[in-house]
Amino acid sequence: MADTWTLGPRTFTSRLLVGTGKFPDFETMQRAHLASGAEIVTVAVRRLDLKATGQASLLEWIPEGMTLLPNTAACFTADEAIRTARLGRELGMGDLVKLEVIGDPRTLFPDVVGLVEAAKVLVKEGFIVLPYTNDDPVTARRLEDAGCAAVMPLGAPIGSGLGIRNPYNLRIIMETAKVPVLVDAGVGTASDAAIAMELGAVAVLMNTAIAGARSPVLMAEAMRDAVAAGRKAHLAGRIPMKLHAAASSPMSGLIGT
Repeated sequence: MADTWTLGPRTFTSRLLVGTGKFPDFETMQRAHLASGAEIVTVAVRRLDLKATGQASLLEWIPEGMTLLPNTAACFTADEAIRTARLGRELGMGDLVKLEVIGDPRTLFPDVVGLVEAAKVLVKEGFIVLPYTNDDPVTARRLEDAGCAAVMPLGAPIGSGLGIRNPYNLRIIMETAKVPVLVDAGVGTASDAAIAMELGAVAVLMNTAIAGARSPVLMAEAMRDAVAAGRKAHLAGRIPMKLHAAASSPMSGLIGT
């Protein structure tokens, strides 16, 4: 059976979500999206050029069949985020929304108070809300209680490439949440994505790690494979860590004994 996961009423196979920012050009972005095998792509509503048409429009370069995930990047208040989510829906981008309410322009850490406030409003309006949040299990629970379809704790600050900085908090969130947990932000290379999946993430969302790589298309392939490998390792179950060696072959019955 296929190893699928769901967001609201929708079912997906790929556990890698990709972005649209920072690519050198639209053609490279499209090739990277195809190489990634991703089924969901996030788009910053406030950064779209709504006057662009045809191939001048970013949306024209998103591969056919990918699910759009509009996001509220660059929103610093709950009201801004709510209005931006509504705009995305009015533009025909659907009811899925990656909810961002930024609290600090330097670190881009979320404003968790504003995030919960905006989530409650958007859930009531029928949105399928995926909130970008910090790695605090209490905040994750508040967002789940607000009706969010998933929670998306950061692995590290957006665009930092630092990898998974606090695996212990992420594990707590994954063990206690009743909704999908997607690691969002901070992934720098394939091993980071694999670690996130090994910890138990349902999926991983990334943009800069692919778009900013020397070869975005090759990195997209690497991320696709890393997410798949990390998922398989999580399902398989790793062996316990031990301080001392443990022979891999039985000691009894050796020749000469």
